[in-house]
Amino acid sequence: MYTPFNPSPVLGRVTLVGAGPGDPELLTIKALKAIQAASVLLVDDLVNPAIVAMAAPTARVIHVGKRGGCKSTPQSFIEKLMLTAAREGENVVRLKGGDPFMFGRGGEEVAHLQEAGVPVSVVNGITAGLAAVASLNVPLTHRDQAHGVLFVTGHARPGSAGIDWPCLAATAARCRLTLVVYMGVSSCADIQAGLLTGLPAQTPVALIQNASLPQQRHVLCTLAQLHDSVREQQIGSPAVMVVGEVLQGINALREQVSPVAAFRFAS
Repeated sequence: MYTPFNPSPVLGRVTLVGAGPGDPELLTIKALKAIQAASVLLVDDLVNPAIVAMAAPTARVIHVGKRGGCKSTPQSFIEKLMLTAAREGENVVRLKGGDPFMFGRGGEEVAHLQEAGVPVSVVNGITAGLAAVASLNVPLTHRDQAHGVLFVTGHARPGSAGIDWPCLAATAARCRLTLVVYMGVSSCADIQAGLLTGLPAQTPVALIQNASLPQQRHVLCTLAQLHDSVREQQIGSPAVMVVGEVLQGINALREQVSPVAAFRFAS
């Protein structure tokens, strides 16, 4: 029996691209090239619109909100969109704030696409935890103050126990580690209580909101002042919390000042 030739459909590809912390100038060259070459972009909420504007005029832009404390597009729906567009031959860019593999569900998306046989690659971006402390001119590690750094999330997956903060505090104190907490503002009281079981009350803390953007501001305080500082200074999402002795490099924390005088805001 004659069987007509039926060519296989053209298969597109997906690239997970890190858009960085917000400042368009912190975008990598490789990320820019991927954005400009995309025919479809699936964009997270925290991506700067100025970065999205770098896409080709013919590109289809789909906003798929992902932001703590707000209504979010279901992850399964985002994965379905990527898969469908790639199977239609599109060059898909999944554009994420920060880095795709830093609390961005990038691992889940790569696994889903690979299981479906869709070509996928990743372009790293500068994560907010790095950009936040760099804006204060302090490091995350220092040979005299911090031998390493731990990146953790303060937002536990529904149904999970989340981070064991007392255990983390004990480890940070014993190993001299800097803690960088993402998505921790809403649960800062619990984080503070847990960390105080293993870290001194005078441990320096920095809260950086909207890192790298013109509206960036920061609060410097001690661990004992953390919850009150967040409430009084109305720090909200997106914000990064940094805990550790490396912050002693900031003059405002090195000096003996009152709690009120310890607060400094970026212009």
